[in-house]
Amino acid sequence: MQPVSVLFVCLGNICRSPMAEGVFQHIAKPKHGPHHPLINQIDSCGTGAYHIGDGPDSRTMSTLADNGIKSYKHRARKFSTSDFTTFDYIMAMDDDNADHLVRLRKRLLKQNNLEDHELGRVMLFGEFGGRKGEEIADPYYGARNGFEIAYEQVVRMTNGFLKTLEKEAAAAETAASGEKSGL
Repeated sequence: MQPVSVLFVCLGNICRSPMAEGVFQHIAKPKHGPHHPLINQIDSCGTGAYHIGDGPDSRTMSTLADNGIKSYKHRARKFSTSDFTTFDYIMAMDDDNADHLVRLRKRLLKQNNLEDHELGRVMLFGEFGGRKGEEIADPYYGARNGFEIAYEQVVRMTNGFLKTLEKEAAAAETAASGEKSGL
């Protein structure tokens, strides 16, 4: 299995998606090399252009720091249609952003006569947290505890997603070794 690229998406790219990116980088980082062997690129962005160029919300950064993630750096950016060809997995933090991305993806497929496999897969990141359809609520207008809840969710979802990738890689390896031995 080839290493995959992962993009995390929320609305403004200053709270949830940078938190997901920071946590994912931290958990997926092996002792040697920049990423987990199954990961080749990690990024985050927003569907809205509200905070382009801004750093993450201070509550995002303090929550990450409180959990040992102190070297994370990021500047907000808006989702671009080129992200569909750059990233294998496009992880939305909630249903609204997922719906927006799915509509944009369908339009791009139709306009450019592309096959489904030619563009990254849009998914709800919560599908990997063990609770079907789980969303990460936007903590921006709330108190600090909303960021702590989002952090816990992101850790759980990151671990679930990495386990899924590891299972897929093991299955691909088993299939490849079966083909080599003539089974």
